[in-house]
Amino acid sequence: MTLSVANVNYAYNPRTQVLHDVSFTIAEDRVMGLIGPNGSGKSTLIKVILDLLQLQSGRVCIGSDSSQSRSAKMSSIYLSSNDYLPEFLTGEEYVRFMHGLYGEPMDHAALRTQFARYSMRDRHRDLIEDYSHGMRKKLQLIAAFMLRRRFTVIDETLNGVDIDAINLFERDIRNLAKEGRSVLLCSHDFTMLEHVADELALLVQGALVVQAPVRKIIQDHGTIADLANEFIQAMEPS
Repeated sequence: MTLSVANVNYAYNPRTQVLHDVSFTIAEDRVMGLIGPNGSGKSTLIKVILDLLQLQSGRVCIGSDSSQSRSAKMSSIYLSSNDYLPEFLTGEEYVRFMHGLYGEPMDHAALRTQFARYSMRDRHRDLIEDYSHGMRKKLQLIAAFMLRRRFTVIDETLNGVDIDAINLFERDIRNLAKEGRSVLLCSHDFTMLEHVADELALLVQGALVVQAPVRKIIQDHGTIADLANEFIQAMEPS
C-alpha cells in the first residue's frame, strides 16, 4: 500500500474543523481522483498528507514510512494548483533544480524529448518569466514525469493546459501507474478523471462520503458529474 490515510482530523482553530475522520488508501499501480465542492477540504487534506500542514490526529503513511519521515518525502512529489515558479530560472535549470532536491541526475536527452512532446520544443533554455501560464503548468508536469516518484500528487495542475497536452498527460499518468506507482489527482475535470482514475474519493464538508471504483460509479450514476450533483443537491437547504 503506497498511501494509507487513517482517521485524519484537522482544525485551523477550535471553531473551524476542516477534516473529519478521513480514511482511505491508494494501492500501488492505482490512480485515485479526488473531488469535492470548493471549501470541502481537498487542499488541506493534500497538505496534511504531504506534511505541509502538521498532522493533528490520525496516521498518514507512504509505503511503510510515516509521511513526516525523510524517506516518505523523497518518495513523493507535489504539483500544486498555482504556477508560482522561479522566473529567473530557465526551464532546464528548474528541472535540474528539482532533480537536485531528490539527489537524481538529470537526463538532458530526456529533457529535450519531454519538451518536444509537450509542444515546447527548444524552449528549455528560455526563462520561465517568458513562459505562458500553460507552459508553466507543462513544465511542472515534465519535472514530475522525469522524476517518477513512488507517489505523485497533482492538485488542479492542468488548469490552462491545452487539449493536446491533456491527452498526452492522460497517457503519461497511466504509464506511471503501470510501473507500480500511485497517484492522487485532484481535479474538477470529471471527464479526464473518468479516463485515467481507477478510483474516486468525494470529499464534502471535510468528510469522505464516497470512495469507489470509477467503473462502479459510472455503472451506478452514469457519470462522475452526476454523482457530484446528487451530493450537491442533497446539501442544498430544502
